[in-house]
Amino acid sequence: MSHLIQIEGAGARRRSGRKLKTMLLFPPEWVPTAPYLALPCLAAVLREHGHEVIQKDVNIEMYNHFFSDMFLIWIKARMGMQLKELEAKEQAGWLTDQEADQKACLEAKASIDVFELAERAERAKRIVHSEEFYDADKLEWALNTFREVMQYISAAYYPASLVFYPMESNLGYRPGVSKEVFACLDDDQVNVYRDVCRQLVLPVVGRESPEVVGVSIGTQMQLLAGLTICKMIKEAFPQIHVVVGGNVITRLQEELPKHERFFTEVFDSAILYEGEHALLWLLEALSGERDLASVPNLMYRDGQGIRTSQEIYTEKTTALPLPDFDGLPLDSYFVPVRILPYLATRGCYWGRCTFCDHGQGYFDQYRGMPAHLVVQQLKALKDKYRCEHFLFSDESYPPALFKKVTQLLVEQNVGIKWTTLIRFEETLQDPEIWKLAAKSGCCTLYYGMESANERVLNLMDKHVKKSVIEHNLKEAAKAGIWNHVMAFYGFPGETREEALETRQFILDNQPYIHSVELFYFVAYRHTPMVRNPEKFGITIHKQEEYDLPLDYYYTLNEPGGLSCLDAMQLCEEFYRNDFQPWAVRVNAREHVFLYISKYGTNRLPQIYAQRKEGAADSVSGLVTWPVALGEGEGKAGEPSMTRVVSHAVS
Repeated sequence: MSHLIQIEGAGARRRSGRKLKTMLLFPPEWVPTAPYLALPCLAAVLREHGHEVIQKDVNIEMYNHFFSDMFLIWIKARMGMQLKELEAKEQAGWLTDQEADQKACLEAKASIDVFELAERAERAKRIVHSEEFYDADKLEWALNTFREVMQYISAAYYPASLVFYPMESNLGYRPGVSKEVFACLDDDQVNVYRDVCRQLVLPVVGRESPEVVGVSIGTQMQLLAGLTICKMIKEAFPQIHVVVGGNVITRLQEELPKHERFFTEVFDSAILYEGEHALLWLLEALSGERDLASVPNLMYRDGQGIRTSQEIYTEKTTALPLPDFDGLPLDSYFVPVRILPYLATRGCYWGRCTFCDHGQGYFDQYRGMPAHLVVQQLKALKDKYRCEHFLFSDESYPPALFKKVTQLLVEQNVGIKWTTLIRFEETLQDPEIWKLAAKSGCCTLYYGMESANERVLNLMDKHVKKSVIEHNLKEAAKAGIWNHVMAFYGFPGETREEALETRQFILDNQPYIHSVELFYFVAYRHTPMVRNPEKFGITIHKQEEYDLPLDYYYTLNEPGGLSCLDAMQLCEEFYRNDFQPWAVRVNAREHVFLYISKYGTNRLPQIYAQRKEGAADSVSGLVTWPVALGEGEGKAGEPSMTRVVSHAVS
């Protein structure tokens, strides 16, 4: 039986033995607007104990590489070779239907002037890095240019679809099916990450010669890229110990031991849950200072098979060092000013929502830091990295901490701008709370409303009153804060009338809701309702081939509620008929955040899409909160799980 180790234990002592050079990698695909917090948290602990650490954000390097003349010319040559081979097959009468489609795709791109495309891509990068970013017309042009370039690159990896913004790319392999995962890792035709690894990762690994490489895989969208990089490093440098971590790895801890190939071909060990001290102790074990079996949170292979540590270690947030961003390319992200993530809490203070499995990333649920330490660390990060914009990456900012931190930020005149995700709360009714939040630098807030029907909210164990939701939104909006509301259709037991109540609430409160996302319900595997499906009137259907599942297909046991298909159709109707007032041209939360910071108001008509005369109801883009921690996995997930939560776990 696993048991908990507290940070005050003897294992937290500093050791003075041999230090191992470690390279930490963050793989694609993630939004290229700010660093992810996992690597800086891991690096801080390792450096505090004397280890040399190299941090490498492969994700941002990849996008800067993609939008360069060197790479696009290389892509042009790759497509030319592919087209030549296909033409030869056609002449010999060997061309398959799929190859004919590929040939047509390549021919369609052959007429594109790659030099002109590369010049526009470089221009687009200059826009997102400069004051021109704040001209919405220019920013929209830049984002559309990035999308066009990704379409061009996709042709060279046919039938893969590479998309900007990230999180929607598709290599044609299902990450929930191990057979397809292993096939993808060796597929040079569609797996673009093999070329990313060859061009951006392997040369640096060879030059730096680390003894350990750690790869943090936070979302299912990063799984194929992360495992590709691991496998190629392991093949090229078998002497290096490759360790993986991240929320997705923790979520798959029951399945990984069933596939020994992961531990023989892809990586050497995996860290579950939080990773700062577990990684430190792994380095000590690799240097001979402790037994590998004594390292908590660790999964590894020995002569007897795959072993998982019976000890779980949970970090004490107040004892951790300040995240260390040294070595990351802070000025390379697609924003004109630096933005840093910051985490004051781990886990969710509410922690009861029956549809949510965020807590699976932690063995011990909620912990937080006192407000004075939060503000002290924010000031230190601001001064050290010359950064005034912060993403508070907490899963849901606790109301007591929210009030105390905003008060201290104002009293101490810290001078930062920030955004976070927050829950509707009765304790946040006072208008002065919202005024103080805005004065402290709060620009945008993201709310997991989920539903506007109180019966459904109670079924979810959210227990929020509709009047509280409306009041919070109104007061935040009046204070100048941008409100982004996330909701979903199809929670088991929800009727069509109750779903439409959510739709009507959003429409009625349009003046106070500045952007919105509406999804359909997804049954994530580690949620309370999937663990107890009969309690929620659903049947979970597990498919044998999906042996790396993070969610399940389900059906309702009784008629009357919305089915999966019903919920999907209602979502489609909302975006087709109702979404126009919220359609924006600037589709990253960090970009909207910076616009509000720049202009000092939540009234930004210039960033909304304009309906063209006589156009259909389709709209271009929406503000999206990128999916993290494995939720949403390339499809519409339930909204309070579609959020940026940057962890050093796992």
